[in-house]
Amino acid sequence: MAEKTQAKKTTSPTTKVSQNGNGKPTPERASTKLPYPKEEIIADYRLANQSRQASLLGRREVLTGKAKFGIFGDGKEVPQIAMAKVFRKGDFRSGYYRDQTFMFATGMSTIQEFFAQLYANPSLEAEPASGGRMMNGHFASRSLNDDGTWKDLTAMYNTSADISPTSGQMPRLVGLAYASKLYRQLPALKALTTFSKQGNEIAFGTIGNASTSEGLFFESINAAGVLKIPMFVSVWDDGYGISVPASYQTCKESISKALAGFADDGSGDGYIIEAVPGWDYTALCAAYERIATRVRTTHSPALLHVTELTQPQGHSTSGSHERYKSKERLAWEQEFDCNRKMREWMIASDVITESALALLEAEDKDIVAEAKRRAWEAYLHPIQSEIAIAADSFQKLAEGSSHKSEIEQISSELQQIKEPFRKDTMTAVNKVLRLVRTESHAAKDELLAFKTRVMDENTRRYGSHVYSESAESAFRVPEIPAQFSDAATKVDGRQVLQACFDAALARDARVFAIGEDIGAIGDVNKAFEDLQAKHGMLRVTDTGIREATILGQAIGTAMRGLRPIVEIQYLDYLLFALQTMSDDLATLQWRTMGGQKAPVIVRTRGHRLEGVWHSGSPMGMILSAIRGMFVLVPRNMTQAAGFYNTMLASDDTALIVEVLNGYRLKETIPSNMNDFTLPIGVPEILRKGSDVTLVTYGACCKVAMDAAETLEGLGVSLEVIDVQSLLPFDIHNSIVDSLKKTNRIVFFDEDVPGGATSFMMREVLERENGYRYLDSQPVTITAKEHRPAYGTDGDYFSKPQADEVVDAVYALMRESNPNTFVSLT
Repeated sequence: MAEKTQAKKTTSPTTKVSQNGNGKPTPERASTKLPYPKEEIIADYRLANQSRQASLLGRREVLTGKAKFGIFGDGKEVPQIAMAKVFRKGDFRSGYYRDQTFMFATGMSTIQEFFAQLYANPSLEAEPASGGRMMNGHFASRSLNDDGTWKDLTAMYNTSADISPTSGQMPRLVGLAYASKLYRQLPALKALTTFSKQGNEIAFGTIGNASTSEGLFFESINAAGVLKIPMFVSVWDDGYGISVPASYQTCKESISKALAGFADDGSGDGYIIEAVPGWDYTALCAAYERIATRVRTTHSPALLHVTELTQPQGHSTSGSHERYKSKERLAWEQEFDCNRKMREWMIASDVITESALALLEAEDKDIVAEAKRRAWEAYLHPIQSEIAIAADSFQKLAEGSSHKSEIEQISSELQQIKEPFRKDTMTAVNKVLRLVRTESHAAKDELLAFKTRVMDENTRRYGSHVYSESAESAFRVPEIPAQFSDAATKVDGRQVLQACFDAALARDARVFAIGEDIGAIGDVNKAFEDLQAKHGMLRVTDTGIREATILGQAIGTAMRGLRPIVEIQYLDYLLFALQTMSDDLATLQWRTMGGQKAPVIVRTRGHRLEGVWHSGSPMGMILSAIRGMFVLVPRNMTQAAGFYNTMLASDDTALIVEVLNGYRLKETIPSNMNDFTLPIGVPEILRKGSDVTLVTYGACCKVAMDAAETLEGLGVSLEVIDVQSLLPFDIHNSIVDSLKKTNRIVFFDEDVPGGATSFMMREVLERENGYRYLDSQPVTITAKEHRPAYGTDGDYFSKPQADEVVDAVYALMRESNPNTFVSLT
């Protein structure tokens, strides 16, 4: 139902529920008044029934081997139809992987697309959510045109791209709702009419009852209550989290009861919290209409606890719920299945006769079966075409080969596979090429060309859009060097950042900054000092101590066209938000194959400050966790400002790590602060040398320069390179040019052994083929395996100092020329 009929308003739920002696809900009465025209009710039921049939057929497709895994929305159909009735164009969903019925009801997905995703069809035309990259039940609308530009989000129904980690959708949900607040309250945003209509959009969230035990859920609920944003959460409660019942999951076995303290007590502060049985169609429709109207008009957050749901096929295709549910529970689930209850109500209320309904149900089965058939054929046909091409090449190659019978056997086996994958074709191709490795045939060249083409196509098919590929990609932002006035005086480094942020806020109304202590005091290092007073509380805003939802605010608002700069106060605290960064933000463009983007800038500070938790440099962990984001490591605040300008001119997302002890070091503010940019992935040679190349970044640049001065006095010429950007790394392969000259290389930082230094070594020696130019073993200089101890001496003996750099580089030179470089010990 792409366009939904406005639901009729009812004054109260039509079904009251009591509990019998077995804890089993019992309907006490049924309403005789129909909430909608009969035709609409019948269409709703048919959609619920078709969705159920899709779940049943989907499970069968997994069990027969056509699909790898299945997780379905059976048992949740009726409440999702009720939710769809109040979902409007411009609204956003941040949801749960059982929301297939809602997606069908809003027209954001079709049953054929549902099966295409189950089969992992890599065609965007067939599977527009992700092009086969996400497993089934993970939905996404396409917010972007093919060129990466924004569509009119107010003219379409929107769903942010799902992720599997339980409750991981919640931080993003906060941001999607927060965007409505900004669009409603900031006059300068009123002109952005393709992103919002005066902030009237609701962000709908869905989550399973067991996942409400996660910290991300509670943090998000608290944040939305504080922010007073239009966030409407539906909890689908079927009583279990896989095999674990609610008694192990939730205080009072009810999330709505557990959250009672969050409820609005009439003051207008807090949540609208209600509970409604998930099998009661009329009560559900009335509740959604009533609550959504209030959320949309008042921007009050809401939670609807949809209780007494079932899960007819169990959690997923990985197991059977008969193993952990009692016979009584299974019998109850059959009786109170939401589709069955709606069916019974329709017949009892004279909406339709049972015989007429049975005919429609039979038709629905055929509709779903046909959609499945079309999806399978669309998936299979391109693979079969490739098999035919490979088989033709095999035949040609066999005719002139001494391995004819073996090639024909491989070809026959490939063509006999009833449900082939592309993997099967490539495995066969490689087997044949190995057989004829010593032979020369034109057909062999043809087969090699086929292999190359297929590999290239699939590299693109599964690997595109790790970063932006639009005209606004950070790689396409022109470099504009910083300019400095002769009359300029040096200031604290934090004032350079202050000027940068001031200029960014002034030139673009979409830019805002949030974080702990960022507003009233201008952050703990005063880079935002006085900017809240100048630009307003909604442009420079304090938050609570809640790193995951700070990041979530950024993701959601960026998905709705805004440009957030969000601060995680210290790099050590990034771990609170790392799951959200890794699973959600970093993968967004990739997992939607360029269908969605969230150009977020995450600002933090780290490195050399003394102490266990305020000296963080876990760069190796970060590099492994957030592929899809840039990791920028400026050595000073001017470089940081250049990176902020570059990222704000692009639609990529980045983590920028400022040097924690650099805010009071003196620098000069560029005279072209509003314009200057720094290129991404381009190292800078800080000091030229001829004996050894040292590669480093961030706070270690100053240590390396100090060591280079000392080494010069010892007869060693050290070339110091600041990589500036760890992700991406040295995109022009310039570091190897230095290695060609020196033939010796050191990688230096203050991460743990095997951390970012190992990453840099791999990039230079393997990817850039730098190993060819080595005359000595490459060296890494890192911090110790433990955290840095507190105090000056704790820092000295925990993290590498200039003395250690001098000793390591000198030892490298002494190894090759011990007569000139005598022992220092």
